[in-house]
Amino acid sequence: MSEPVKLQNRLKAEFAEAPQRSAGDRFDATDDIHDIDAEGSPRRPEPESHAMIRSVIAGVGLLCGALVLATGMATGFYIAAIGLGLAGIAGAAFLFWSRRPAAGVEAAHDRSWERSETSEILSAIHDVLGDIVVMRTLDGRILRANAVLGELTGTAAAEGKTCEALGLTFRSQAMAHRYDVDVDGPAGKRIYSWHDVTVRDPASGDLVVHSIARDVTEERRAEGERERARQRAEEASAAKSRLLATVSHEIRTPLSGILGMSHLIGQTRLTAEQKNYLAGIRQSGHALVQLVDDLLDFSTIEAGRFQLRPSEEPVRPMLESVVEMLSHRAHEKGIEIGSFVSPDVPGLLLYDAPRLRQVLYNVVGNAVKFTHTGGVSLETTMDRGAVVIRVTDTGPGMNAEEQARIFQEFEQTGSAAQRSGGTGLGLAISARILNEAGGALTLESTPGKGSTFTIRMPVDRRKTAGAAGARKGVLKGSLVFVLAPAGPASKALVRTIDALGGACHLATSIDEALDLVQELAGRGVEPTDIIVDNRLAGAFRRELADLGYLRDSRARRIYLVNPEERSGRAIGNGEGYDSWLIRPLRERSLVEVLRGRMKGIEVRDAINDNRPILTELPDVAPEPTLAAPTGARILLAEDDPVNAMLVRSVLERAGHVVRHVPDYPALVAALAGATDAGPFAADLLVTDLGMPGGEGKDMIARIVQRDYGNARLPVVVLTADSRQGLSEELLAIGADAVLSKPADPVHLIAEIARLARRATA
Repeated sequence: MSEPVKLQNRLKAEFAEAPQRSAGDRFDATDDIHDIDAEGSPRRPEPESHAMIRSVIAGVGLLCGALVLATGMATGFYIAAIGLGLAGIAGAAFLFWSRRPAAGVEAAHDRSWERSETSEILSAIHDVLGDIVVMRTLDGRILRANAVLGELTGTAAAEGKTCEALGLTFRSQAMAHRYDVDVDGPAGKRIYSWHDVTVRDPASGDLVVHSIARDVTEERRAEGERERARQRAEEASAAKSRLLATVSHEIRTPLSGILGMSHLIGQTRLTAEQKNYLAGIRQSGHALVQLVDDLLDFSTIEAGRFQLRPSEEPVRPMLESVVEMLSHRAHEKGIEIGSFVSPDVPGLLLYDAPRLRQVLYNVVGNAVKFTHTGGVSLETTMDRGAVVIRVTDTGPGMNAEEQARIFQEFEQTGSAAQRSGGTGLGLAISARILNEAGGALTLESTPGKGSTFTIRMPVDRRKTAGAAGARKGVLKGSLVFVLAPAGPASKALVRTIDALGGACHLATSIDEALDLVQELAGRGVEPTDIIVDNRLAGAFRRELADLGYLRDSRARRIYLVNPEERSGRAIGNGEGYDSWLIRPLRERSLVEVLRGRMKGIEVRDAINDNRPILTELPDVAPEPTLAAPTGARILLAEDDPVNAMLVRSVLERAGHVVRHVPDYPALVAALAGATDAGPFAADLLVTDLGMPGGEGKDMIARIVQRDYGNARLPVVVLTADSRQGLSEELLAIGADAVLSKPADPVHLIAEIARLARRATA
């Protein structure tokens, strides 16, 4: 049964018990406009003779009142004349207006005619608009219908038929008494928006359904296209997420090997220079991990699932690590990079350090990329609860049109060669990250004069308010003479020394240095330190070193070099230098050298005392530097040989016994004790999520449920899959810990120790 018929039957049942009028008491057009007497009963129309007499008396009263008023005004009897005249006029008016019930009946007949005319006008309007107008009984039979319905269905006479018989198909909508109706006819299929109203027919007193419907075919088609477009967009977004997850997994797997191996190398005996090289490898590896995270962040921001994870971290070392990481790019192009951190920036702040590092890497890297002369400088300050970092370059600058689109996804400026060197996502993601954090990334640029990007990241300094300003006096008493070319590096050096309480005098050429030496000698001021940039070291040796003021000075001589210009020999040997510093400077190194607590000079050993490089890392003699041995028996499931060797070496160095299996079938066999190597009673399982021979989540769930005859043992999952909610899903099916690749060895050892203690408790 169709929806209209069901509705009509329900309404018919509801009205069945309502009092009905008799055939002789049907609705009439004048029922609601009869005059009402004082008791609330309708008055009957007045006879014609009574109305005539009432009119004559009213006319006589009006005439008499007017005469009395005129006579009194003429003879001087004003008050009496006015009273009698007004009384006569009022009486006449009362008599005249008391006959209005008969006029009301006539007006009722007039309004009945107006209703009929209005109905015809509305019907004509609906016909012109192409609307369907139908009146039906409660059981669905059509009583009246306009010509539009007949034209649409090809039916000459619709009376007595049902809508369904005419080929109309009703589909319920969210609101009651409203439907979408499909009409199949000679003109093809059309869709109408149909509205029903149930009323009582004034002519018959029966309940009828009045319906009006308007053609919405094009609107519904447009809605369908929008819905299909939305579904396609969701499918494309899901495909993009799957692609990003796959790319992330494939990149993170070799990255785990790179970072893990660098960690293992760091556990051997290294020279200071080798440690610096190793630190560069780690920084580059982490930068690549951050690049992968950029792509994932773009996906999570688009999906509205982006989250910040603030923690209490120092700002200055993070800034210096980013500048160091990008310095080699700058130096290869012959430009400088320098950083200055104001003393009012506290040592610790509560903020999302990885996100700010990610933003800095994108913004500073972008500045280095487009700068060909001069350099890039960073200035970090505090402003109203936010850390503000201004990144200024001497690049080509941007016009208004380029500035308007620089923060849009996949947009790049510069030459074709420069645009081919990136994805156009870095600045867009950085701006979105800062916006999510409540901050901002803004740009000021002038063509031909460079650009300044301003990074504003809100931070919480409540726990570290006392740390602000503690650095202002650490170089008090230091008077530093600096000979270095003008640029961001020398400018940052001078500002840092001055901000830390020292005094710094900069000379950017030999002529300036001669004038400065003469001025200081005339004032009788002796420097505590002399810093010479290696680019001016030859001129210093020829023109200044033998001057009495400098030759007789007891000031420390410090050699300033790029990291790429270091060699295996002692830098500055035989040239009278006491210490050396690497550009760009770390503030801590600068303070230590200027206070005389660190020389910075390294004489490389003639014989490398590192242990031999072996093909099998597990054979290296263990150095238990990560944690005390626990002696746990660990079953390691990992299909990548490099990662397997890395994890196995880390675990064995920590004193654990490890057996490795390369896939899920081998893991199942090991759990059941059916292996060529014999049974292995594991205390703990460390497994990769994506290995050959099975689906990771299903395999872990079955292991937890002991489906392979295994005993219950803790499960640690290592995965390069960073999809949202995956960790929670793995924990829900029984995993005890989930670590992302590349896993931090210290964190891995700590988790193993925690679970081993829990298993033996």
